[in-house]
Amino acid sequence: MKFFFNVTLDRPELMAKMQPVHLPRKLPVILSPDEVKRLIAAAGNLKHQTALAVAYGTGLRVNEVVALKVGDIDSQRMTLRVEQGKGQKDRYAMLSPVLLERLRVWWRVARAQGKMLDGGWLFPGLNPVEPLSARQLNRAIHAAALDAGIEKHISMHSLRHAFATHLLEQRVDIRLIQVLLGHKKLDYLPRRTMSRSICKHQ
Repeated sequence: MKFFFNVTLDRPELMAKMQPVHLPRKLPVILSPDEVKRLIAAAGNLKHQTALAVAYGTGLRVNEVVALKVGDIDSQRMTLRVEQGKGQKDRYAMLSPVLLERLRVWWRVARAQGKMLDGGWLFPGLNPVEPLSARQLNRAIHAAALDAGIEKHISMHSLRHAFATHLLEQRVDIRLIQVLLGHKKLDYLPRRTMSRSICKHQ
């Protein structure tokens, strides 16, 4: 809006009359560890199960998950390379031994079925030349929530919230979580959880 009035129309006085609208901020829905486990298990196929596990186990955004390639896995350093995430920044996400084994199982199955190309997408679409879309993955998590009997209103971003909140509850330092998320702020986390974690660190 500022660009439109100040530059495009060259009418900065119109922008001066604008008043900000403050929207109410609501706390995100947080899944329990058991609900996350049930959700992943209820996903329709191995590809979706693995993609959901990656989203939860690394805290990646859905667009970052679907953009992963096989070559982004570094089993020696136990990291996932995230290229050009939000803000056009590269970063690394942590990779646990359990998640690495899940990825290896998925890689072997996908390769055997001819669904994964050399150096291609980690989660290919129906056409392996193209990646699985964020929309497809969001549909998959909604179907999994229904099958798992989870009535909470969730999305792929709920797994990112769960990742951060569960780390806080395990007394992981807030600054480390911030780095893992590639986030400048943690104000989307439940304030009660943050307060409880901060008190434990003091």
